[in-house]
Amino acid sequence: MKHFYVYFLLFSVYFSFAQVSSKQYDYFVQFNADQLSKKVSVADVLNHPLISQYKEGNANLDLAEYTTVFKSDQKATIHGSFTDSIPYYQFTIPIIGRQAFKQFILDKEKKNQKTDSVEVPVIQDFAQYSVYTPRGEKKSFAWNENYLVIFEYTKKLKTFPLTSQDSISVTEPYQEYEEENNEEYDQQNDSITEEAPAPYGESPIIDDSEYEGSNVEYQKEQADLDIMLAEKQKLYLKSMFENGFTLPNSNKINETADISSWVNYSSVMSSLSSAYNTFSQFSAYNKYMPVEKNIGNMIKGIGLDFYFDNDNARVEEVIEYSPDMAAAIQKVTNRKANKNIFNYFPAQKPLGYMSYHLNTKAALETFPSLTASLFQNPKLVKEDILLVTDLISTIVDEEATSTLFDGDLDMFVYGTKQVEVMTKSYEYGENYEEIETEKKIKKTIPLFSAVFTSTHPTFGDKLIQLGIRKGVLIQQADYYKIFGTEEYGTIFIKKDKDVVVVSNTLDYFGGGKGSFVSDTKKALKKNYMSAKLNLAELATLYKNEGKTTGTNSEKMEKVANQFHAITIESPKKLIDNKLIFSFKLNSSKSDKNIILQTLDLVQEVSKK
Repeated sequence: MKHFYVYFLLFSVYFSFAQVSSKQYDYFVQFNADQLSKKVSVADVLNHPLISQYKEGNANLDLAEYTTVFKSDQKATIHGSFTDSIPYYQFTIPIIGRQAFKQFILDKEKKNQKTDSVEVPVIQDFAQYSVYTPRGEKKSFAWNENYLVIFEYTKKLKTFPLTSQDSISVTEPYQEYEEENNEEYDQQNDSITEEAPAPYGESPIIDDSEYEGSNVEYQKEQADLDIMLAEKQKLYLKSMFENGFTLPNSNKINETADISSWVNYSSVMSSLSSAYNTFSQFSAYNKYMPVEKNIGNMIKGIGLDFYFDNDNARVEEVIEYSPDMAAAIQKVTNRKANKNIFNYFPAQKPLGYMSYHLNTKAALETFPSLTASLFQNPKLVKEDILLVTDLISTIVDEEATSTLFDGDLDMFVYGTKQVEVMTKSYEYGENYEEIETEKKIKKTIPLFSAVFTSTHPTFGDKLIQLGIRKGVLIQQADYYKIFGTEEYGTIFIKKDKDVVVVSNTLDYFGGGKGSFVSDTKKALKKNYMSAKLNLAELATLYKNEGKTTGTNSEKMEKVANQFHAITIESPKKLIDNKLIFSFKLNSSKSDKNIILQTLDLVQEVSKK
């Protein structure tokens, strides 16, 4: 008896977890309105002058009326599948009450009637829910006391069955036949008369009777499919509400984000592959291409999380890898920057920069196994794939190749300057002879530098010597000018031990000192990639250079006063096999939510 209770308890626990486990969808979007509503009021957004101005020009769009029936402080979701046998989508929105939403539907339909005869919408009321399917549409609105569901099966009828081609078609060899003199055929041929073309302006009569049968058959199949889907849709909605409605959820969603979304990468690849296969069936080599399943096994999914605060708006792209792939990516992103590269960082913050540090050796070591995984295919023998990957590993010495470019790459934009460049123009004389003229013009160019590391003992020096012998490089002190680059401010190359610099200015190298260097070092301890663009300085620069004048200058200045910088970061460490890219728009103000700030800005710059 004791064993019975133990088994019963285990079964109960298992069953309970099975009930609450979230279903896996191809895509899922969740609006965490319970959190976002604390940051910004929906009423403030909808009553903003810019929204009000837009509503005045669109009488049929009154967003405020939806707030009377929808709960703006509770979660709403969008999810669906495009790889199921019957694809579908579903919106789930919290509402204030069953009767209130029913009246909302009746009022909306009455308002949208274009004739005097008011047709009452057919709303089916059941014990626990109501259903309304608009005339001529396939989607259904179903709701109970708390939630509205908009649901539709989106399966389409395939008109042309796909046929696979396993071999390449070979044209039969051309055979020559002796022409026989056929008098009977010649006599018949002489009696054939061509019909006159249709008079100008009249369409020729085409006999389409041969298409009528297939069209009728297609329409019947489509009608049968629609009936089947409509019936299935009713049964699904019934089971959804009568069994106790549960708000859809996904363990892939970030509850801390204001808006969180997720896409199953394998499903996306399968969907794209299905579309591609429609055309690829005509190719006999399609069977040897990478299988989408293999790509989906490497990347589980991609998410986008949105955050709206007072001082910034942030978007995080989250890429989830398989455990094996995540381990490989972790090795690539886990790189400590070469300390010598900081000698060629500017001392103060530049106009914009991007610092990128990856482990090239780890990436090269991963490439053969990655290739083998991608091309795993029933049509290809595994031993053949391994032979190719082994050949790549043998030919490519990962350790030696990685020294050509170790993985450190930093790019900077400091500002602009004016240079005089010689330009050629061509004119024609009195006798139409071509005359070449030269003149100097002033041109504004960006001041930039690109810095990377190469620890190969001899390759860099030999490459520079080759450039000198060929006349491409001209030695000047401890750097080399690139011939013919005066138009870009005279670009030069400098090699200092492991560091290679390509730049058109010598004025910004800080020698490894300064606040910018120390701040960047701290950022690179946890990030393998970091970038920033100073919008305020960029606007000032363009204004001073005369790039923008009048109204455009004022608009750019307003944007710069509102948003001062854009930053991008990506951490070295993967958490739960997930790599994160963070994009942040930083605001200069914090007196109101950035959504309202953006609306204010759009309203200002849209003024004439």
